[in-house]
Amino acid sequence: MTEQTINDVEQRFLNLRKEFTEQQWTNPELISEKVDELTKTDVPLAYRLMQRLKNIQPGTKSKKQLNYLKSLMLRDFPHLMASSSTDGSAADKVKAGAHIAVEKLKLKAKTANWKSIATPLSIFVLIPFFVFAVYQIMWASDRYESRTQLIIKQPDGMSTLDPAMALLSGFGGAPMSNDNELVKAFILSADMIEYLQSTLNLRDHYSDTQWDFFSRLSDDASKEDLHEYFGKIINIEIDETSSLITISVQGFEPDFSQKLARTIVERAEWYINEIGHALAKEQMAFVLNEHQMVEKRLQSAKSQLLTFQRKHDLLDPEAEGMAFQQITYQLEGEIASTQAQLAALLTGMSEKAPQVMRLRAQLNSLEGELAAQRARLSSGKGDVSNDGSSVGELLAKFSDLKIDMELALKAYASSQVSLEKSRIEAYRQLKYLVIIESPTLPEDAKYPEVFYNLALFLAVLLMLFVIGRIISATVNELR
Repeated sequence: MTEQTINDVEQRFLNLRKEFTEQQWTNPELISEKVDELTKTDVPLAYRLMQRLKNIQPGTKSKKQLNYLKSLMLRDFPHLMASSSTDGSAADKVKAGAHIAVEKLKLKAKTANWKSIATPLSIFVLIPFFVFAVYQIMWASDRYESRTQLIIKQPDGMSTLDPAMALLSGFGGAPMSNDNELVKAFILSADMIEYLQSTLNLRDHYSDTQWDFFSRLSDDASKEDLHEYFGKIINIEIDETSSLITISVQGFEPDFSQKLARTIVERAEWYINEIGHALAKEQMAFVLNEHQMVEKRLQSAKSQLLTFQRKHDLLDPEAEGMAFQQITYQLEGEIASTQAQLAALLTGMSEKAPQVMRLRAQLNSLEGELAAQRARLSSGKGDVSNDGSSVGELLAKFSDLKIDMELALKAYASSQVSLEKSRIEAYRQLKYLVIIESPTLPEDAKYPEVFYNLALFLAVLLMLFVIGRIISATVNELR
């Protein structure tokens, strides 16, 4: 069977010879291209053609390529190599067999060494862990952390105000719990990053090429990338019990990390004061405008009331009306008394009697005066008002003006209270940051935490490896 296989190779070699012309058959470049092409599909024929190329163009390159094809033949077609020369002597055959055996042993040794190294545990656990360890120990850039602690305080209104006013304004309650979250949101905002960029030039520091590739910021980083990177180098913790704000900032240099932390604190303090003053100003402006409108309304009501009194020469129309009413009652009483006296005289005297005539004249006078007084009260005829208004009309107008005056006065009093409350509220808006711990100047690099990172990375690799082996075993068992 081996001899027949060799004959097949020779026959294919002869058929290939027919495809070439005499000039092409002596062209080393063309034959070399054909050898490369046959190496992928027919190694024995490529080896046989390479022997032809070596005869045409002997040299180091041809020898190396022939040795390479020879190693492939020894691995995949050893029987052809053992019987490749049918005209050789027995000694040559023995020598060829020994050479083949040695090559096989070398190939098996290389394969065994590679298999001993390329285990799943080595590929998926040990090698990645070794690469990561080299990065953490030898390549990763040191990062220094500056730390500062703050707390938000506001004035004690109870100690500076009257207790009644403090109770009215709402002093004494707990401060707003969202002030700390407001400061945290501002520190991590795009406005803060733009301010720090314009003040300290964050990009130049964090994208410097002297830092390692995985720790530094990309040179062509966008605003969004800078925002995301900033969120990684700063850490803000809020103690819910004491409302203490702890800010930790990382930098590749100790001085820069301290400077960055100090700038953040100063900008946060400015922000807290700015929003407090802005809210107070807006609230005070609104309330003051309303108070001025109410004050104008009160002055207008006063002016109308005084004009009415001067126009009609009346201090109090109600008192004037009561006086006219009292006069009317007195006249009615006198008329009744006179009528009684007249009736008593008529019982014993005639109509022409002097006393009867005097009483009747007195009665007529009283009745006329009563009619005049009633006309003043109802129809306005008389000298009560310069414009001829009746006492009832004057009283109605005066009541309207007085009601407007009272309403304007109540509105003014309420507005005055609101104004005072707004002033107190503006005082309450004044919050400020108290620095408990100034930004520190680090001496030792805190990051990277080599031992922690390596232990965590190894634990994750082992966990993933175990999960993968379990899945693989389960799939093989199901098959």
